Amino acid sequence: MKPALLRLVLTLEAAVRLFGILAAWLCLVLVLLVAGDVFTRYLFNTGAVWAQELQWHLISPIALFGMSYALYAGEQVRVDVLYERFSPRAQQVIEVVGGLLTIALGVLLIKLSWSWVGMSYVRGEGSPNPGGLPFRYALKALIPLGFGLLALQGLAHVLRHAFALPMRDTA
Repeated sequence: MKPALLRLVLTLEAAVRLFGILAAWLCLVLVLLVAGDVFTRYLFNTGAVWAQELQWHLISPIALFGMSYALYAGEQVRVDVLYERFSPRAQQVIEVVGGLLTIALGVLLIKLSWSWVGMSYVRGEGSPNPGGLPFRYALKALIPLGFGLLALQGLAHVLRHAFALPMRDTA
């Protein structure tokens, strides 16, 4: 049973890792976009609304994909000064309960955001600003996707800790 569980966990983590890499590349794109926008604004005294909106829009997938990658990499917020004093069994329980709560949060936010994304799609929602970006619903669709990834990583986290699967090197 453990080899099958380990394969499932590794598959889930591979998907999370892929989106984490995408988030990292989006950080680079965001930096270049901001630099280009500042350059054109101060050198040519011009700017584009779409470029500023794209900067804001890139922050969303960075955060939404980055949060599941942070859990994958073990960079989640934890009070280590207390955690390290607990027994290994207590640490395991904390990890499993934390993972279950992460799954619950992810599923809840998918459920809450789904109709909101649907309404945005039906309305064909775009930027209200002249020269702004269309397809705002595509950006909003990242919310259930991001929290879906978080729930999947929560599941991988629970399985890895509940069944004492070997830890991986995240470097």
